[in-house]
Amino acid sequence: MKRIENNLIESYNKMAEERDKLHISEWKKRERDVFKRFILEKESKNLLEVGAGTGQDSLYFQQLGLEVTSVDLSPEMVKLCIAKGLHAKEMSVFDLEFPDDIFDVVWSLNCLLHITKEDLPRALHEIKRVLKPDGIFYMGVYGGKDSQGIWEKDTYNPKRFFSFYPDEKIRDVVEKVFKVEYINIIPKNIIGGERELSFQSMILKK
Repeated sequence: MKRIENNLIESYNKMAEERDKLHISEWKKRERDVFKRFILEKESKNLLEVGAGTGQDSLYFQQLGLEVTSVDLSPEMVKLCIAKGLHAKEMSVFDLEFPDDIFDVVWSLNCLLHITKEDLPRALHEIKRVLKPDGIFYMGVYGGKDSQGIWEKDTYNPKRFFSFYPDEKIRDVVEKVFKVEYINIIPKNIIGGERELSFQSMILKK
């Protein structure tokens, strides 16, 4: 897994500025708004974003009044987060440098799909560890097929590792660690893209 992480760091460092210019898709905004309702209902105070990237989502949550901590493997992504006024650190999901039971909310969008299927349970348990009792976790990943490995058509250099689960299987995976509060499978005809993937949007409870 360490080699995969090192490749991701190199890839995303190179693409950080370009990714910072990307606009958030409308379907992603809708899923974020669903999660916002959960956050407001629970009167959440703080949030951790795992795999924060350029910090667009972290900034959105900070503007809601949450105390936000953003973590990412890529130093260049962390710099972009800090430039947006976010509290950001370089960190791996396998080693979250926080005490147990500290965050009301964790958000992770298209980050955990870079983890091997063998290692995903370890990442989920680490996220669960830092959540407060009854804390909530948003996990959004592409999926719809059963595969893992380097995406050979990837335009990033080095090419990135992806792990995908069939839509009917992803719930089984996360339910071994969390209680599922909400799940929405967004079909590939809405997502678009050459990989023809669905999007698996989940709100999970500790």
